Amino acid sequence: MPASRAPRVPAEERLFSLVLALLSTEAGLTKAEILANVQGYRQRFTPGGDNASLERQFERDKDDVRDLGIPLETIETPGAAGNNQTLRYRIPKGEYDLPLDVRFTPDESALLSLAAMAWREGALSTDSRRALLKVRSAGSDDDGSTNAQGVAGMGAYAPRLRARDAAFEPLRSALDRGAAVRFDYITPGEHAPRRRDLAPLALVQHGGRWMLAAHEFSTGGTKNYLLSRIVGPVSVHQVGQHPAPAGAAEKALAELDRVWAERTARIAVVPGSDAERRLRRRRGTEVDDDGVLVVHHVDPQILAEELAAFGPEVRVLDPAALRERVVARLRALVADHTDDDRPADADDRPADADHADAGGARG
Repeated sequence: MPASRAPRVPAEERLFSLVLALLSTEAGLTKAEILANVQGYRQRFTPGGDNASLERQFERDKDDVRDLGIPLETIETPGAAGNNQTLRYRIPKGEYDLPLDVRFTPDESALLSLAAMAWREGALSTDSRRALLKVRSAGSDDDGSTNAQGVAGMGAYAPRLRARDAAFEPLRSALDRGAAVRFDYITPGEHAPRRRDLAPLALVQHGGRWMLAAHEFSTGGTKNYLLSRIVGPVSVHQVGQHPAPAGAAEKALAELDRVWAERTARIAVVPGSDAERRLRRRRGTEVDDDGVLVVHHVDPQILAEELAAFGPEVRVLDPAALRERVVARLRALVADHTDDDRPADADDRPADADHADAGGARG
């Protein structure tokens, strides 16, 4: 089948297949081997042809894999230093294995897969997708067959995990039909959603999250909307009147990359902690002379949510606005777990409240 007519493979299925392939080889795989053999790439790969767009997709997928906390390594071929075409990629299995005391029976693994399928029309958090990828990849030894490139059992796996938000399908349908859409959207910091009336331009995945680039009728501007913040149904109208321009997806991704490059946060982490390991593996993370991590991001609210999940393992140094967001999340967490009927005794407050009030944003 020509690459142009190849059936579309969902992004999360492509990422899972990529992780599985890179776990299944000790020597690593070259970019050409990955594009020619891994599910989600091989359907669009043209031997000896122009695969530039597919290579760009692979570069974005590498970033998404690392953003999920997966230790993807790059290995240079001896005698070919600096040659990107001979670089080999792998995921060290020892660093991505489940803990030794965590094992699943076949029945438990089947139930986990069923749970993933049950969520196929909903939104999975980054932590959920990371966990499901790890659990499913742990079963890669079930089929020992390999192909010429050492990709174990690729033909035997048909992952069906859908890490999409409920709004994805109606928005994709609206794009295909050149239609406008309406939906309710919650802006960070607001408690009530607001109605948005838009002309979709592109659905893109950036940093492991789906976003809609769209023209907003009320302002005449182009904005990005996080699908996980869309609440309620998506309604479609004005079918055929708003076709998306060519190259809209590439333009949206370029703008997101520009914002990502400009926005950084300085994060102090506990040495050897899970926070240090995961944040250091994020794309573009740098470490200054004091061991402070400089982390790139697009959405401060999303980063605040991620940092808050690490508990006392992180402390936001700057920007102050991000630190305040993390403090606000910690205070809300304390409030949610505080019994309102108890006397307001300062000595009886949860320890986390002291952390939040201390000024250091313990994310």
